[in-house]
Amino acid sequence: MSLFRFSQLVVICLLTSLFFVCVAEPLAKAQKTMAPVPVKLVEQDGNWIIERQGQPYFIKGAGGHQHLAYLAQSGGNSLRTWSTDNAERILDDAHQAGLTVMLGLRMGKERHGFDYNDEAAVTSQKARIRETVLKYKDHPALLAWGIGNELDLFYTNTDMWYAVEEIAAMIKSLDPYHLVTTVTAGINKEKAELIASRVPSIDYLSINIYGGLETLPQTLDKIGYNGPYVVTEWGPTGHWEVDKTDWGVPIEQSSSEKAAIYRHRYEQGIAGAPGKALGSYAFLWGQKQETTPTWYGVFTEAGNPTEVVDSLHYLWTGEWPVERAPSILSFKLQNQAATDSVHLKPGQPVDVIVDYQPGSDSQIRIDWEVLPESTDIKSGGDPESRPQPLPLKQLADNKKGTMQFLAPQDAGPYRLFVTIENGSGKVANANFPFMVTAAN
Repeated sequence: MSLFRFSQLVVICLLTSLFFVCVAEPLAKAQKTMAPVPVKLVEQDGNWIIERQGQPYFIKGAGGHQHLAYLAQSGGNSLRTWSTDNAERILDDAHQAGLTVMLGLRMGKERHGFDYNDEAAVTSQKARIRETVLKYKDHPALLAWGIGNELDLFYTNTDMWYAVEEIAAMIKSLDPYHLVTTVTAGINKEKAELIASRVPSIDYLSINIYGGLETLPQTLDKIGYNGPYVVTEWGPTGHWEVDKTDWGVPIEQSSSEKAAIYRHRYEQGIAGAPGKALGSYAFLWGQKQETTPTWYGVFTEAGNPTEVVDSLHYLWTGEWPVERAPSILSFKLQNQAATDSVHLKPGQPVDVIVDYQPGSDSQIRIDWEVLPESTDIKSGGDPESRPQPLPLKQLADNKKGTMQFLAPQDAGPYRLFVTIENGSGKVANANFPFMVTAAN
């Protein structure tokens, strides 16, 4: 190597080092020390609004941290988490997408074995949350702190609310720029009164509610709660609220039925309560196994948006998206509906018809899957395992919604799933529970 070439390399190395020392590192540090965006709750003549950086801010949010660009494109402005797992990345990604975050602070639950009479455990939990708040309180994407999630589900020790208050008051002292709330599983008079008397430091009440959302404003009025609220989970009719087959499994709504019920409940329980409802977080902006793989997620396991996403786009923007998802009009086995509690024999040929509309693109692909009924059923959204699919023995499939298959040989409860995807990548889906009964 020539002396001239060596000198060039030395100069390049020195300039590179100077760039990182003088430009890159300070820039990175500046990004990490970005100033918080002030958020406050404002009341005027009994009406409440959130102000963010001095401007009215109505929460058009969803629970989950996937597909954030799609959330923003659909008219959403906020997301909710249930913990601070990967919080820095989520906050950064949300900020880049122009979204805010209701950051969940995980707390021990009585139904998981946490004892709110254990002073050492309660003190340790508070210390852990204090460090978390100090770590993330200045992030510009932060909107609010959510203390716990459904701590009141199947609980008996109401002293838990004192622990929530200690944390709420602590956060207020540490972070004057963001809102503080706690999330309940539904609401009733006793619960509302306990929170009002024992947790005065929260800014508003956050409520997870499904079938009862459309009458929530009336419920709150009836129990005497006149303050502001955010609906932090809402969506399809819950698996505990629907009709069941004669063998006791819940019958899931099709994505078309869900899309309609999302619109109806939002208009009644959220948009229909101006000055009280501060916004909401639809559930779930992603996918999860809970009773079935399709019950609550508005995306499929493959990441395709369902027609529920179209409904949310309409609710948040006032306009339908240009590309529309397919819709399912009816889904039948042996010319019967799911509410007919269909029983089959092992290996029996089964006729299936799904009537659908293709949406904005007539190019259609239909996929079928048979799963055994889930036996890993938890409560409160706790993680569940997905049943393993069975080989589907098809006798005929015209690829247009008419199919014939052989019922499983083993007796027991199953579900047939259908997914209809159009050329825009959007889907409609549904499932049909059936029972295979062994011959006597």
